[in-house]
Amino acid sequence: MVSSIRVVAVVIGVGIFLFLVAFVGLCGALKHHQVLLFFYMMILFMVFVVQFSVSCACLALNKEQQNRLLEVGWNKSEATQRDVEKTLNCCGFSNNNYNGSCAAMCFQNSSQSCDKCSNIIQQYAGEVLQSVGGIGLLFSFTEILGVWLAHRYRNIKDPRSNPGAFL
Repeated sequence: MVSSIRVVAVVIGVGIFLFLVAFVGLCGALKHHQVLLFFYMMILFMVFVVQFSVSCACLALNKEQQNRLLEVGWNKSEATQRDVEKTLNCCGFSNNNYNGSCAAMCFQNSSQSCDKCSNIIQQYAGEVLQSVGGIGLLFSFTEILGVWLAHRYRNIKDPRSNPGAFL
């Protein structure tokens, strides 16, 4: 709903970072390289801690905390306010300011009254936080499984190596 270049850039950056981490793990597993697998394990464990923490925070937020966070985000950018008002067809966060400008269609049609954006955004935010928290929790447990498998695979001897060699 919000067309922000920063949000898109952060999502792309995180995706590239996770792709590189996966590539390090794949190369380490294919070459039986213990150092690459060690760094893969450590980075994946740090990603697990961050993702688990964020998922728990998403699931633990109550309505009052959600409202405070949404209001802070609403007050930070007028461009975001216009985008949300236009998309959700609402005016103002907690009160309708009919003297100001509003990008919603209901504001332009004076016969129709506009809803407050806080109620509509809270409904969307509650659903998104629950689904993101649950999906993040699911993937965080698959990450810890990846850490365990990398640790276990790291200690297995390379079958192509010389059996008389020390490592």
